Amino acid sequence: MGAEAEVYSNAVLYMKVSFIGIVFVFTYIVFESLMRGVGNVKIPVFIVLGTVLLNLFLDPLFIFGYGFVPAFGVAGAAVATIATQGLATIIGISLLISGKYEIKLDLRDLKPDFPLIKKMLRLGFPASIEQSTRALGMTVMVLLVSSFGTGTIATYGIGSRILSFIIIPALGLSIATSTLVGQNIGAGKIDRAEKIVKFSSLIGFGVLTAIGIIIFLFAQHIAGVFIPGELETIQSSALFIRIMALTFGFMGAQMAINGGFRGSGNTTISMVLSLVAMWILRFPLAYILSNHTSLGEIGIWIAHPVSDVVVALVAIVWFAKGTWKNKKLTAEMKLTNEVTQETIIEEGL
Repeated sequence: MGAEAEVYSNAVLYMKVSFIGIVFVFTYIVFESLMRGVGNVKIPVFIVLGTVLLNLFLDPLFIFGYGFVPAFGVAGAAVATIATQGLATIIGISLLISGKYEIKLDLRDLKPDFPLIKKMLRLGFPASIEQSTRALGMTVMVLLVSSFGTGTIATYGIGSRILSFIIIPALGLSIATSTLVGQNIGAGKIDRAEKIVKFSSLIGFGVLTAIGIIIFLFAQHIAGVFIPGELETIQSSALFIRIMALTFGFMGAQMAINGGFRGSGNTTISMVLSLVAMWILRFPLAYILSNHTSLGEIGIWIAHPVSDVVVALVAIVWFAKGTWKNKKLTAEMKLTNEVTQETIIEEGL
C-alpha cells in the first residue's frame, strides 16, 4: 500500500507478535458468548474494562522499557496486548470452572460432540464469512483510497475513526438484541422476539440519527481535533463526515435487525447482507464514481451512505417477510431451554 520501509518492517513485526495471542482472543470470545447466552453481560464488560486500563499502563512500559523491562519498540504494544488478553482469558476460564455464573466447566466433560460441532459450524460459518468479508472489504477500500494520494488517505483515516466510534453504540445494541432474541425464541416467545427487534431498530435509528445530526453540524471542529493546522485535510475530512453523518440512523437500524437475525440463528442472512453491502454495493460504486465520473475521491465517500441506506432497507424488508422465524431451529432452542430449566430445578440452583 505504499508504506515506507521502516513503517512496513514495524507493521510486520507487530503483526507477528500479535498473532501469538490469537488463541487468547478466540478463547475469550467463547467465554464472552457463554456469559451473554445466560444473560450475564456485566462480567465480560468489567473484565475488558480492567484489561484495557491495564493495557494503558503496560503499553508505554513495554514500548519504551523501564528498569529491568527491556524496550521492545512497536512490538511492545503487541506484547502488552497479548499480556492483557491472556489475563482476561485466564480470568474467564477460572470463572467457568468455578461455576458461579450458571455455567460450570468440568475438564472431564471436554469430549468431542460431533453432532454439536456440526451444528456449531453450520451456524458459525456464515458469521465468520461475514466478518472476513467486512475486513477484506476494508482492505480493498484502503487500496482504492491510496490511489488518490496521501491527502485522501488522511481524510479516509479520519472518517474511518469517526465511523468506528459511531459503530460502538450500534454494535452494543446489536449484541443486546441478539441476546434477547435468542433467549425469547428459546422460551418459545416468537412474537416478543419480533417486538424486541422492532423496538431496537427504532432506538438504533433514532439515537444514531441524533448523533449524526450533531456530528454533521460540528464536522469541521471534529476533524480539526485529529489533524490540527492542516486546513485542506480538515475541510475534505469534514465533507466526508457530513456525507456519512445523516445516514448513521440507517446503519443503527440495520445492525439492530442483524442482531435479531443472529439471535434467531439465521446467521446466513447477516452474511448475505454483509456481502451485498461491501461487494455488490459499496466497493463497485466507490470504484465507478471515483474513477469514471468527475467526482474523484468524493465518489468513495458517497458510496458509504448509499450502501448503508440500501442494505438497511433490504434488511427491513427481509425482516418484515418473517422468513427468519426458522421453525426447526426454534424447536431445538425451546427443547434446550426446557432441559436447562429442568436441570436448574433438579440441582436447586
